[in-house]
Amino acid sequence: MSHVSCLMSPPLAPKRILVIRLDRLGDVVLSTPVLRALRERFPHAFIAMLVRPPCRDAVDGHPALNEVISYDKESTHRGLLATVRFARSLRRQEFDTALILHPSNRSHWIPWLAGIPVRIGYDRKCGWLLTHRLPHRKQEGAKHEALYTLELLAPLGISPSDPRPAVPVRPDAVERVEALLTASAVGPQERLVAVHPSASCVSKRWMPERFAEVADRLIAEQGVRVCLVAGEPDAGHAQEVARAMRQPALNFAGRLSVAELIALLRRCRLLLSNDSGPVHLAAAVGTPVVDIFGRNQAGLSPQRWGPLGELHIVLHKEVGCVTCLAHNCDIGFLCLTSLSADEVYRAVVSVLERG
Repeated sequence: MSHVSCLMSPPLAPKRILVIRLDRLGDVVLSTPVLRALRERFPHAFIAMLVRPPCRDAVDGHPALNEVISYDKESTHRGLLATVRFARSLRRQEFDTALILHPSNRSHWIPWLAGIPVRIGYDRKCGWLLTHRLPHRKQEGAKHEALYTLELLAPLGISPSDPRPAVPVRPDAVERVEALLTASAVGPQERLVAVHPSASCVSKRWMPERFAEVADRLIAEQGVRVCLVAGEPDAGHAQEVARAMRQPALNFAGRLSVAELIALLRRCRLLLSNDSGPVHLAAAVGTPVVDIFGRNQAGLSPQRWGPLGELHIVLHKEVGCVTCLAHNCDIGFLCLTSLSADEVYRAVVSVLERG
């Protein structure tokens, strides 16, 4: 068990718990096992989760949660004064325990300013504001991110072992996606493959022309329908793939909310994607993933960030890098360019042939 630095005893039965995760979509999805474990241990507690607005759909309606609270550092809560006001507004909720799943200055200041008496998190980035601090070793990549977050339950006497994420599938989103597919002439029995060609960094993005080559072959040789997906800011990456394709694809990039993306991914037979948030959404709804990784860093490895489950395939080329320079790569992102379209195609087909 990880060593925990405690400045006070945790509540034996917290009544009002705030779970805080203010980074990206995939990170929030991989935190959902914490919600399940808290609800199982404290069935009568009020449990809320604090997330950024783009991540809200990933947990809104989760059966373990009573409330989802949005913190918008880019707009409504931008700046120090707005953050202080937001934190003080949380005081009225009278939370007794905060669980901060990812260390950041804001994530630690907010529960302190809100007067939450028990604050559990990692000893990093103003970690002195916490009452219970665990050493931060995520950068070592020794285990999966979902398991790292579950470690934070130790001060509450919880030792869960199930790291599988789960996200709510909203009926209204399912209806909208079904209508979209019907309008796109996708029959209920047709196999649908989603392709997500974006990622947060250029060092994680496989080449659009190779995504196009794989998608073309899947349509021509496997008879599937291909849909391109990406968030609105990343729709250009999907457009590059669409322009490079010879076969027609459905381009839903920038057109779906996260709730609708969840519904679409559940309908798909498979997701082909770079290492990114939709990978974990797909895994959470039981859709197999072929996941492309670049970057040779322990903290960014498939061991820490790969899709959870048995049906997935991770493609990660070892090209001999001792130190990964990330987006400053001086060998032309060889970890990505050495992965051929044929290798990816064969991986996708192997998953499709399983069922």
